[in-house]
Amino acid sequence: MKHMMAVFLVILLAGCGYYSSKENGENNQPKIYNKTVEKTSEEIPVERFRPFQSYKKDINVLLLGVDSRGGASSRSDTIMLTKYEPLNKQVKLISLMRDSYVTIPGYNKSKLNHAYFYGGDKLLKETVEKNFNVKIDHVALIDFQGFINVVDILAPKGIKVDVSKPMMKDLRISGEPGIHVLKGQQLLDYVRFRHDARSDFGRVARQQEVIISLKDEAVETLGSFEGIVKLPDILTEVANHVDTDIALKDYLTLGATFILNPVSNVETLQVPVENSYTNKYTKHAGEVLNMDMQRNKDAISEFLSKEVSE
Repeated sequence: MKHMMAVFLVILLAGCGYYSSKENGENNQPKIYNKTVEKTSEEIPVERFRPFQSYKKDINVLLLGVDSRGGASSRSDTIMLTKYEPLNKQVKLISLMRDSYVTIPGYNKSKLNHAYFYGGDKLLKETVEKNFNVKIDHVALIDFQGFINVVDILAPKGIKVDVSKPMMKDLRISGEPGIHVLKGQQLLDYVRFRHDARSDFGRVARQQEVIISLKDEAVETLGSFEGIVKLPDILTEVANHVDTDIALKDYLTLGATFILNPVSNVETLQVPVENSYTNKYTKHAGEVLNMDMQRNKDAISEFLSKEVSE
């Protein structure tokens, strides 16, 4: 299942859920210990968020959209690298195309998303770090159902998007193409759609579009007194659908930081960058994006280090 990475909300909402960073099991899938544990608001009382403390350091999180968390044949169809800069109130979001042809440590060159299939989140993290020369602080995962639930929590009234004519049938929308308000399942179908000229590149662009809209919804929801009061309930609900290795102390501090200094700017990048790759067919991996690795590493480095936009 191809789906969008709303796990970006792990950054905006301080990260949710926890999984083991130990060696993967026999199926080389991540061992996630509390992914569906029932939680109540009493587990994270409002008092735990007082006094509000500010999270000051930048943090890089690898955000993965997977078919099923911990499944025996789970695949990562959405791969994003996010840098959260709390002092700048900025997020930098890099979408890594899943068909990127990369070197997977311990394996032959293959598609980037094959690293998750071979060795779970640990191998995918190592693959991204070594191929693109970046350091990843944490990993977070969300699955198909999790996306729908998280969207419905943060945007219960839906999100406005521009639906093209080819999408109307897939999204089961009647009427004319144009601006429509979509909710959980339909929004998932919107970001999964790839039957147009841009294929996966168009899908990734829609992912980034929806993420920015969700950021705005989160700012509005948590920026009110009612939102602050509901924060423990919101976080525990999201925690049922997102798994991450962000520590509890950072989880709480990041949540407080977001309330005090909500993200005001989101910058995006797609990798491979324009005119830096060719389409190639390989016997062992099928169609891949054969990249100019140095050019893309340079593009990522420049993007992550540049100053806040005016």
